[in-house]
Amino acid sequence: MVKLGFKFLFFIGVFVCTACKSSKEENLQPNIILIMTDDMGYSDIGCYGGPIKTPVLDGLAANGLRFTQFYNTGRCCPTRASLLTGLYSHQAGIGHMTGNLGREGYSGDLSRNAVTIAEVLKGVGYSTYMSGKWHITPADLPNTNPPKHNWPLQRGFDKFFGTITGAGSFYDPVTLAYNNEYIYPKEDFYYTDAISDKAVEFIEDHKSNRPFFIYMAYTGAHWPMHAKPEDIAKYKGQFDAGWDKLRQEKYQRMLEMGLVKPEWVLSEEDGIPDWEEVELKDWYSSLMEVYAAMIDCIDQGIGRIMNSLEKKGIIENTLVLFLQDNGGCAEEFGFSDIIQPFHKDVDMAELKPMENDEIQKDYVPKYTRDGRPVLIGKGLQPGSENTYLGYGKSWANTSNTPFRMYKHWVHEGGISTPLIVHWPDGIKAKSEFRNQPAHVIDIMATCIDVAEADYPRIFKENSIIEMEGVSLRPAFDNFNLPERIICWEHEGNKAIRKGKYKLVSKWEQDAEFDWELYDLESDRSETINLATQMPEKVNKLEALWITWAKKSGVVTWSEKLLIE
Repeated sequence: MVKLGFKFLFFIGVFVCTACKSSKEENLQPNIILIMTDDMGYSDIGCYGGPIKTPVLDGLAANGLRFTQFYNTGRCCPTRASLLTGLYSHQAGIGHMTGNLGREGYSGDLSRNAVTIAEVLKGVGYSTYMSGKWHITPADLPNTNPPKHNWPLQRGFDKFFGTITGAGSFYDPVTLAYNNEYIYPKEDFYYTDAISDKAVEFIEDHKSNRPFFIYMAYTGAHWPMHAKPEDIAKYKGQFDAGWDKLRQEKYQRMLEMGLVKPEWVLSEEDGIPDWEEVELKDWYSSLMEVYAAMIDCIDQGIGRIMNSLEKKGIIENTLVLFLQDNGGCAEEFGFSDIIQPFHKDVDMAELKPMENDEIQKDYVPKYTRDGRPVLIGKGLQPGSENTYLGYGKSWANTSNTPFRMYKHWVHEGGISTPLIVHWPDGIKAKSEFRNQPAHVIDIMATCIDVAEADYPRIFKENSIIEMEGVSLRPAFDNFNLPERIICWEHEGNKAIRKGKYKLVSKWEQDAEFDWELYDLESDRSETINLATQMPEKVNKLEALWITWAKKSGVVTWSEKLLIE
């Protein structure tokens, strides 16, 4: 009897220990929070040399890693497609934006031959949530009942809150949706806060032992320059010295931090006017104040998310990734010479309050919800809901310090992004740089790696294109990533990087095509063109780019393509 009891207890013990082990193994998968911001430069945030107050992001970097040579695609929709699928954007159907240009790689709708991170992680037990900007499928105004086949819930997410299209008013975004239905914003609505608060809600409502994946896609700091008065007040007067001085100060900080090498000189200012010769200095300063306030608010929101993780005791085994969709935006949106309504058919004298269904006629509202016309024009004070302005080329040039060009283009200023990685249980190093070149196609591979998932060949009866990215996990421990080429094409702007060399060109209608060649090890600011000195290198890289372009569905860009 004693022997029998011992055996019984032994087997019960084995069963309990095995169950404990299984439960523990289930929890080894980290939670993953992927955070992307919109239209921000490489050196805006504090831990990358910027003047904007980002203590939360700085803290994540201090307790994690900063990648110094991480790349996006140079534009919002293509970056989002590559980020979520691990493919080049043309392979995912988003070679340009969400309009159909009559080519498979430029259909403007996320391909069914691609899978999203959410679809793959859901298959290994993850709960999947999204808060923010989707912008990888065609959409229309709410009253048109657009197709929803590629909305987030149809692409692997359990819950979704955000906008289907890009840009839009921060106080009154037109395509705001919850799950599969359009909704109207509540009173006192500010989109950046709503994105952050919904992510906190997802975390707090997540009761399961299963891990979660949250994709957060802020629209800040994309135009319009909308920010809350209390955030703007923090930056009052801080940019009055102008963009010339700010750019020099940032460059000096980046040198001291070790983010840039002394041989990487500041790129040319690209026709930026001297600050001392600029009229409307106060107005230009106010644009940058609002831009800074928008980023400050994002940082505050990320702080609330980190506090929520801390309260739940899960911060140690949560992988947080922060990056941006493209470089600073040179589009001088709303810079008309006079202050006027954005919509020319608006009567300035018409101040009566409008009903929601009347307001929501365009992606840029004609009126605020209390009936004021939405205005543009130089001299118009930015920040409030009845304004619609960008921050302009000159400030974008400082945002991209020390690099050349902007959003749209594939020189370093257009495609370079911070990447902050924070994962206490998975990364031993603290406050270290990682200099391995990498690209947004690598985010999918990284998530699959840490989640111990498998990339499918068939998904929902569709053949899936082989993943292009590689896991960044070796780089977390400062090992090299596999040697490879990284390529770009957007609106005819082309580039390829192999090792330290980058071949790049800027597309211009009816202009003679010219490749530029740079040694990014000694000249990442792309100031010394080696193309004429190294024609064989140019030819070899061009041949590799052409092979990649054919494989990826890239076609020759032209005005004709735009209208077909």
